[in-house]
Amino acid sequence: MTLGLPCPAGTSRKVQAAIDRLASNTEADARGAIFTRREVVDFILDLVGYTNDQPLHEKRILEPSFGGGDFLLPIIERLLGAWRTSKPKGFALGDLRNAIRAVELHHDTFHDTHASVVSLLEQAGIVASTAEVLADCWLIQGDYLLESLEGEFDFVVGNPPYIRQEQIPAPLLSEYRGRYVTMYDRADIYIPFIERSLSLLSVKGTLGFICSDRWMKNRYGGPLRGFVAGQFHLKVYVDMVNVQAFHAEVTAYPAITIISRETPGPTRIVHRPAMDRAALSALAASLRAPTLPMEPVGIRELARVADGSEPWLLESADQMALVRRLEASFSALEEAGCKVGIGVATGADKAFIGSFDALDVEPDRKLPLVTTKDIVSGEVDWQGLGIVNPFADSGGLVDLDEYPRLRGHLELYRDLIAGRHCAQKAPRNWYRTIDRITPALAARPKLLIPDIKGEAHIVFESGRLYPHHNLYYVTSDEWDLRALQAVLMSAVTRLFVATYSTKMRGGFLRFQAQYLRRIRLPRWIDVSAPSRRELIDAAIARDLQACNRAAFKLYGLTQEERSALGDNGG
Repeated sequence: MTLGLPCPAGTSRKVQAAIDRLASNTEADARGAIFTRREVVDFILDLVGYTNDQPLHEKRILEPSFGGGDFLLPIIERLLGAWRTSKPKGFALGDLRNAIRAVELHHDTFHDTHASVVSLLEQAGIVASTAEVLADCWLIQGDYLLESLEGEFDFVVGNPPYIRQEQIPAPLLSEYRGRYVTMYDRADIYIPFIERSLSLLSVKGTLGFICSDRWMKNRYGGPLRGFVAGQFHLKVYVDMVNVQAFHAEVTAYPAITIISRETPGPTRIVHRPAMDRAALSALAASLRAPTLPMEPVGIRELARVADGSEPWLLESADQMALVRRLEASFSALEEAGCKVGIGVATGADKAFIGSFDALDVEPDRKLPLVTTKDIVSGEVDWQGLGIVNPFADSGGLVDLDEYPRLRGHLELYRDLIAGRHCAQKAPRNWYRTIDRITPALAARPKLLIPDIKGEAHIVFESGRLYPHHNLYYVTSDEWDLRALQAVLMSAVTRLFVATYSTKMRGGFLRFQAQYLRRIRLPRWIDVSAPSRRELIDAAIARDLQACNRAAFKLYGLTQEERSALGDNGG
């Protein structure tokens, strides 16, 4: 992997045009700009050790995406304070010019913050000409992932931009993929930001970022987790769910991560710290202490959190022990005879979905559709929607000449349907849905599971309806689905999903296929008759406590393990 080189000659014009487009974008959301509160900035600077009692002018710090200066300005204040203490008669330009490097892509933001830096330096007693030169030395306008940066850094801190791949122009995305081994699958832009920042650390250098924690558990974060595990020490993880860390609300689940270039060791973990300046300062001191205090104010230590590319398990030690035992003792859900899938995506719901009775197509060209609105109560209450099915049972699309009513319906929406990406890639198949529709799925009994929920919301569907794309489903040729429903409604399932999924704002969990497949399950043939009956009865009654009791017996949980799941023995 090569870092910090100029754009390759063959693609430089297209890449530069893409960079210029992003650099001129006036939409903060499109640039991934989220601004961090000062208390959080100071907390992170304390955690990495960028403190006034250090000779900071002899160190180098990097801010990869400085924005309005949320991190940069406090960094400068600390640098000046430490410098004046250690060298009261020092020469500012000679002493400080190499102490900071900070990069910002957006033109207007760069110039505004440059002016703020100059103003701050002048207010601190630096003459205007020196202030301008220092700002010019420190600040770089460009793409951090492509910009040439000399030397290594003792500290890298900040809040990397959160930009989805869909918002990155194709030539630039291709360039990133060619340079960064962690730009994998659906990785967002903060992933290569972390990779490059770690690569620029000096020996014993430390990174402190606040960003989404999705990469710590999901598929696209695997290469970055492996990169960290191989060369770095995950020192501190601070869970910031429901903590107002930013000046605006964010949907993703943020975390502070402190990683150093040194021999791996235990990770210190804190969940939801109080957003109080004095409390955060004391917490930082405890987290940085050589040994934890006797009363470690909510701090826990876990060994081997970074284990190759495996998801980082950061919950309580007793819950992790239970997860590991169940993983060693039972099969994964799909190995136990179950199948997880997701409902159909059309790319043009307005064209393909409507009132079942009103859809004017041949009777065998539509199916009744179930959506999240149909299962809000916990039972199926079908609202009457249907979906048009353009697929032949034998595979491929039906011949529209044989289905004049279907043709007439699709022609009404031709511009909408043909404008989709999948239709433009294969114009002859312009009328297909994104996902293939298999009518046999509608006729199969299944369990329906919405993506985002605070608790497991598992609904039994007897085999009449086809699931929409906002629903996951589970089918089985071995397990009784009512018994399986009880297991999936239980605290055991929530433990697996909470352990492996990323949480959203408000503590909601993602009940996605990749996490559901992590659930461990006995083989149905090994479940006793009394246990089968107890599970089925609990599910039919939708009694969560009964589901828990039956599931705890099924897995043979000890009282200590039940306590780890919040069971008080009542």
